[in-house]
Amino acid sequence: MPRPFTPKVVTANDLLEGDVVYLTADDRWSRQHHEAELIDDEAHAAIRLLDAERQQDTVVGAYLADAKAGPNGPEPVHFRETFRSRGPSNYAHGKQAVAAQHQ
Repeated sequence: MPRPFTPKVVTANDLLEGDVVYLTADDRWSRQHHEAELIDDEAHAAIRLLDAERQQDTVVGAYLADAKAGPNGPEPVHFRETFRSRGPSNYAHGKQAVAAQHQ
């Protein structure tokens, strides 16, 4: 018996900067997980992934990641996606530098 479909977001890496990005409902790439389109339909998820994979001049490595609805938008379900959403772990820059400024 196939597993039931769980909500997803489309994620990839920015081609030029390497940052983790998320596809939004209005077809933008955002660096913020909570701005991603939360997709709860399997067929729609497949179409959105195909849309992302065609954007080879913008992103690489697009895939569907499990997510759940949160109070401010989609939230990661698995550790790997939580880790990716926070930015590089070797030193503070990008998302980590911005987060440090708000503490």
